[in-house]
Amino acid sequence: CGCQIAVRPFQTKTSRPLSSNSNKTKMCKTATKKEAKLQAANSGDQSEVLIKGEWYKIDDFVKRHPGGRILNFYRGKDATQAYREFHTRSKRADRLLKTLKSRPAKKGDMITDTDGLVADFVELRASLEKEGFFKPDYTHVAFRFAEIVGMHLLGLYLLFAGWTITGLVVLGVVEGRCGWLMHEGGHNSLTGNIKIDHALQVITYGVGCGMSAAWWRNQHNKHHAMPQKLEHDVDLNTLPLVLFNIDAAAHQKKAPKSKTWIRMQAALFPNIICSLVALFWQMYLHPRHALRTKHYDELACMGIRWAFILGYLPTYFGFWNTIVCALIANGIGATYIFCNFAVSHTHLPVVKADEDVSWVVYAARHTMNVNSGNFKWVDWWMSYLNFQIEHHLFPSMPQFRHPEVSKRVQKLFKKHGVPYITMSYVDAMKTTFANLDHVGHAFYG
Repeated sequence: CGCQIAVRPFQTKTSRPLSSNSNKTKMCKTATKKEAKLQAANSGDQSEVLIKGEWYKIDDFVKRHPGGRILNFYRGKDATQAYREFHTRSKRADRLLKTLKSRPAKKGDMITDTDGLVADFVELRASLEKEGFFKPDYTHVAFRFAEIVGMHLLGLYLLFAGWTITGLVVLGVVEGRCGWLMHEGGHNSLTGNIKIDHALQVITYGVGCGMSAAWWRNQHNKHHAMPQKLEHDVDLNTLPLVLFNIDAAAHQKKAPKSKTWIRMQAALFPNIICSLVALFWQMYLHPRHALRTKHYDELACMGIRWAFILGYLPTYFGFWNTIVCALIANGIGATYIFCNFAVSHTHLPVVKADEDVSWVVYAARHTMNVNSGNFKWVDWWMSYLNFQIEHHLFPSMPQFRHPEVSKRVQKLFKKHGVPYITMSYVDAMKTTFANLDHVGHAFYG
């Protein structure tokens, strides 16, 4: 039983099967028998977190934790895998850890003591690190940046040459590709130097998308810590504009809700909802965060973007023509990146707020991969983030290495009877929009 399956066996009550045969697919018996063993065994003091065999007191540290209050997610739990993945290149994190009061863990406290899957994952990660899979490739990084510079120049050339629609499409796509690139900078997997990667992220996200890198890191790390977990994964808190899982609605009590709007969300999501989200981020949420947190470098990069769009381009095209064109390109970019991100998580099961699963199970059950396609076009189109399982297992690994690593992850999952969920690009999109439609109907009542 290889357990390389499509998402159908794990469709939630909010997902609509793609065909009548979907429900006939079942998980292999091995995976079912080992279900209980896939739970994270944690029972420590709520004032402590377990990291690398030591229980650390965190009550006095939480408020000054550089990564924010994500630390609260791991109270009384084994945070070893999360710590390693989030801080693999950070010497500062290790120094701060040594300043905290600690006590040795007992035998059986660490999840690797009781969960063979996680123990084998740790062994696999050590092997991959030893073999150089976490090392950056500067040639690859240079190509990625040359690509976005070239696409911007091409889009502007087409715009000035009178090929308006084609130019706007190119500019919209490259805005989305700036999002892919800054994402890797935020994970410190471009150059491997945290300061340089964050600077590259600030420039790429600020100038290319008009958004805040610091805001993104704060929110995105919460998603990576516990994907699809209610009250933990911020990507589930999407109301009032969109609802991906019916169970998430009850956990957003203060958010305004329109049954009519959510009923139509499958049709509204491409361009309309995506554009509204992007504009809200660009015009309010991200500059507000940068200002409040005194990230003036981010504000400067956002200012460069808007000075070019609203100050320079209107001298050639007129103010209102420029505004319309900017909105079209922005909508294309937002739809491109948000739709492609949605296929990897939104239609998968959620984890209850009071439930705990291991780092590996989060990646296995609550993310999925999209096949590379002919000529590996999906790898380029999604900047290797079609390998979401590998990305969630190893977020600090350069993303172009995921296709090669995926073979060894499949072998690990097969050994432990864990599903490795993968779909074609078309099927992934169909499933994502079928889920949006079904949730919309369910919410409407």
